[in-house]
Amino acid sequence: MNKGLKTALATIALAQFLKIPIKQLETGRWDWRLFFETGGMPSSHSAGVSALATFIALERGMRTIDFALAALFGLIVMYDAQGVRRQAGELALRLNELAEEVKKLEDDPQQAVYKKRQQQLRARLGHEPIEVVGGALLGIATGAVSHWACRRRRKARR
Repeated sequence: MNKGLKTALATIALAQFLKIPIKQLETGRWDWRLFFETGGMPSSHSAGVSALATFIALERGMRTIDFALAALFGLIVMYDAQGVRRQAGELALRLNELAEEVKKLEDDPQQAVYKKRQQQLRARLGHEPIEVVGGALLGIATGAVSHWACRRRRKARR
Protein backbone atom coordinates (compact mmCIF):
# COMPACT_ATOMS: atom_id res chain seq x y z
CA MET A 1 0.00 0.00 0.00
CA ASN A 2 1.12 3.57 -0.68
CA LYS A 3 3.13 4.87 2.30
CA GLY A 4 1.49 8.30 2.21
CA LEU A 5 -1.95 6.69 2.28
CA LYS A 6 -0.91 4.38 5.12
CA THR A 7 0.35 7.39 7.06
CA ALA A 8 -2.91 9.31 6.55
CA LEU A 9 -5.13 6.34 7.47
CA ALA A 10 -3.07 5.50 10.57
CA THR A 11 -3.26 9.15 11.64
CA ILE A 12 -7.04 9.19 11.20
CA ALA A 13 -7.31 6.08 13.38
CA LEU A 14 -4.99 7.63 15.99
CA ALA A 15 -7.02 10.85 16.07
CA GLN A 16 -10.27 8.90 16.44
CA PHE A 17 -8.76 6.91 19.32
CA LEU A 18 -7.42 10.07 21.04
CA LYS A 19 -10.97 11.49 21.18
CA ILE A 20 -11.83 8.86 23.81
CA PRO A 21 -9.33 9.81 26.57
CA ILE A 22 -9.68 13.52 25.77
CA LYS A 23 -13.45 13.33 26.28
CA GLN A 24 -12.92 11.20 29.41
CA LEU A 25 -10.81 14.00 30.89
CA GLU A 26 -13.68 16.44 30.20
CA THR A 27 -16.59 14.31 31.41
CA GLY A 28 -15.11 11.60 33.64
CA ARG A 29 -16.77 8.91 31.46
CA TRP A 30 -15.23 6.56 28.92
CA ASP A 31 -17.24 6.58 25.69
CA TRP A 32 -15.79 4.10 23.21
CA ARG A 33 -18.44 5.01 20.61
CA LEU A 34 -16.46 8.20 19.95
CA PHE A 35 -14.04 6.13 17.87
CA PHE A 36 -16.74 5.88 15.20
CA GLU A 37 -18.22 9.40 15.47
CA THR A 38 -17.43 12.67 13.74
CA GLY A 39 -16.61 15.89 15.55
CA GLY A 40 -14.59 16.42 18.69
CA MET A 41 -10.92 16.93 19.54
CA PRO A 42 -8.79 16.29 17.56
CA SER A 43 -10.28 16.49 14.08
CA SER A 44 -9.40 13.22 12.36
CA HIS A 45 -10.12 14.78 8.97
CA SER A 46 -7.59 17.55 9.63
CA ALA A 47 -5.11 15.07 11.05
CA GLY A 48 -5.34 12.78 8.01
CA VAL A 49 -4.95 15.47 5.36
CA SER A 50 -2.16 17.18 7.31
CA ALA A 51 -0.30 13.90 7.72
CA LEU A 52 -0.55 13.22 3.99
CA ALA A 53 0.57 16.73 3.00
CA THR A 54 3.47 16.64 5.48
CA PHE A 55 4.59 13.20 4.32
CA ILE A 56 4.50 14.31 0.67
CA ALA A 57 6.31 17.59 1.43
CA LEU A 58 9.12 15.75 3.20
CA GLU A 59 9.34 12.89 0.70
CA ARG A 60 9.00 14.78 -2.58
CA GLY A 61 9.34 18.45 -1.73
CA MET A 62 7.00 21.39 -1.44
CA ARG A 63 7.44 22.42 -5.08
CA THR A 64 5.81 19.26 -6.47
CA ILE A 65 2.31 18.95 -7.85
CA ASP A 66 1.77 16.11 -5.36
CA PHE A 67 2.24 18.47 -2.42
CA ALA A 68 0.19 21.21 -4.08
CA LEU A 69 -2.77 18.84 -4.48
CA ALA A 70 -2.49 17.44 -0.95
CA ALA A 71 -2.17 20.92 0.57
CA LEU A 72 -5.05 22.42 -1.43
CA PHE A 73 -7.45 19.57 -0.72
CA GLY A 74 -6.31 19.54 2.90
CA LEU A 75 -7.17 23.21 3.29
CA ILE A 76 -10.58 22.61 1.71
CA VAL A 77 -11.26 19.70 4.10
CA MET A 78 -10.22 21.74 7.15
CA TYR A 79 -12.27 24.75 6.08
CA ASP A 80 -15.30 22.54 5.54
CA ALA A 81 -14.81 20.77 8.90
CA GLN A 82 -14.95 24.00 10.88
CA GLY A 83 -17.34 25.84 8.59
CA VAL A 84 -20.15 24.05 6.77
CA ARG A 85 -20.13 20.84 8.84
CA ARG A 86 -19.99 22.79 12.11
CA GLN A 87 -22.97 24.91 11.06
CA ALA A 88 -24.91 21.77 10.09
CA GLY A 89 -24.19 20.35 13.56
CA GLU A 90 -25.42 23.50 15.27
CA LEU A 91 -28.57 23.42 13.16
CA ALA A 92 -29.11 19.78 14.19
CA LEU A 93 -28.86 20.83 17.86
CA ARG A 94 -31.54 23.48 17.37
CA LEU A 95 -33.84 21.06 15.55
CA ASN A 96 -33.42 18.50 18.34
CA GLU A 97 -34.36 21.19 20.89
CA LEU A 98 -37.40 22.08 18.82
CA ALA A 99 -38.43 18.41 18.72
CA GLU A 100 -38.26 18.32 22.53
CA GLU A 101 -40.51 21.37 22.76
CA VAL A 102 -43.01 19.78 20.39
CA LYS A 103 -42.88 16.59 22.48
CA LYS A 104 -44.00 18.61 25.51
CA LEU A 105 -47.00 19.80 23.53
CA GLU A 106 -48.15 16.29 22.63
CA ASP A 107 -49.50 15.76 26.16
CA ASP A 108 -51.82 18.72 25.67
CA PRO A 109 -55.18 17.35 24.41
CA GLN A 110 -55.81 20.63 22.58
CA GLN A 111 -52.80 20.07 20.31
CA ALA A 112 -52.65 17.92 17.19
CA VAL A 113 -51.05 14.50 17.48
CA TYR A 114 -47.28 14.57 17.08
CA LYS A 115 -45.38 11.45 16.06
CA LYS A 116 -42.01 11.32 17.75
CA ARG A 117 -39.00 10.91 15.52
CA GLN A 118 -37.26 7.63 16.32
CA GLN A 119 -33.78 9.11 16.33
CA GLN A 120 -32.41 12.57 16.97
CA LEU A 121 -30.35 14.31 14.33
CA ARG A 122 -26.61 13.93 14.74
CA ALA A 123 -25.33 17.20 16.15
CA ARG A 124 -21.62 16.34 16.28
CA LEU A 125 -20.77 16.88 12.63
CA GLY A 126 -18.13 19.57 12.50
CA HIS A 127 -15.33 21.04 14.54
CA GLU A 128 -14.42 24.12 16.51
CA PRO A 129 -11.35 25.86 15.03
CA ILE A 130 -9.16 24.59 17.91
CA GLU A 131 -10.16 20.99 17.09
CA VAL A 132 -9.10 21.53 13.46
CA VAL A 133 -5.78 23.00 14.60
CA GLY A 134 -5.29 20.08 17.01
CA GLY A 135 -5.91 17.61 14.21
CA ALA A 136 -3.58 19.48 11.86
CA LEU A 137 -0.77 19.47 14.44
CA LEU A 138 -1.26 15.75 15.08
CA GLY A 139 -1.15 15.14 11.32
CA ILE A 140 2.00 17.18 10.82
CA ALA A 141 3.72 15.26 13.63
CA THR A 142 2.70 11.81 12.37
CA GLY A 143 3.51 12.72 8.76
CA ALA A 144 7.00 13.78 9.82
CA VAL A 145 7.52 10.65 11.95
CA SER A 146 6.34 8.44 9.08
CA HIS A 147 8.72 10.16 6.64
CA TRP A 148 11.58 9.77 9.10
CA ALA A 149 10.79 6.05 9.55
CA CYS A 150 10.66 5.46 5.77
CA ARG A 151 13.94 7.29 5.27
CA ARG A 152 15.57 5.26 8.00
CA ARG A 153 14.37 1.99 6.40
CA ARG A 154 15.73 3.06 3.00
CA LYS A 155 19.14 3.83 4.52
CA ALA A 156 19.18 0.48 6.33
CA ARG A 157 18.58 -1.37 3.02
CA ARG A 158 21.60 0.25 1.36
